[in-house]
Amino acid sequence: MHQYVRQFAQWEGKEVTVKGWVANIRDSKTNIFIVFRDGSGFAQCVVSLDTVGETLFELAKSLTQESSLRLSGTVVKDEKQIGGYEMHVNDLEVYQIATEYPITPKDHGVKFLSDNRHLWLRSQRQWAIMRIRNEIIMSIHTYFQDHGFIQMDSPIFTGNAVEGTSDLFETDFFGQPAFLAQSGQLYGEAMAMAQGKIYTFGPTFRAEKSDTRGICLNSG
Repeated sequence: MHQYVRQFAQWEGKEVTVKGWVANIRDSKTNIFIVFRDGSGFAQCVVSLDTVGETLFELAKSLTQESSLRLSGTVVKDEKQIGGYEMHVNDLEVYQIATEYPITPKDHGVKFLSDNRHLWLRSQRQWAIMRIRNEIIMSIHTYFQDHGFIQMDSPIFTGNAVEGTSDLFETDFFGQPAFLAQSGQLYGEAMAMAQGKIYTFGPTFRAEKSDTRGICLNSG
């Protein structure tokens, strides 16, 4: 059984095992500092030559960004580190050495990051944004659910414009034109006639040309 970075506060002074990936790595003559991530959070893990021995130390030196591994060690409180804790490693196992990972700790342009969005999501900033977004969404759901509202879904595809505009995302639906929904309002009104207090949380789309950097599809 392994633990998660988010649980480090519960395991202070005790030995744990974590499994995940290398977010960043740097080394000195006798220590290797791994910024480790496992989906639940980030933590610095210190591999010391004196503790693990030369064989494991050299193995740790071979790690690259996004390599996958298992680490075992003692959780130590350190308020200067990410999350306020770090691990002093006494054992490790490498699952796979990653090669040519395109997103590095250096700065990248917005276009490059957008083109590699599926990988960009692994970075600390994007990870934090998704966590904040999740908290906001859950808070909205909790409020409405606690006040007697029922969450209902509206269609994503529609046959025509909802708000009288021609700026629509058109798609080919088995030979027939279909459009990404601009709003769930009309469907919400119909639902309200059946359920009373309702809310919708499905995505809606806008096709108006924008000169802002990047593309954003907003949830309605």
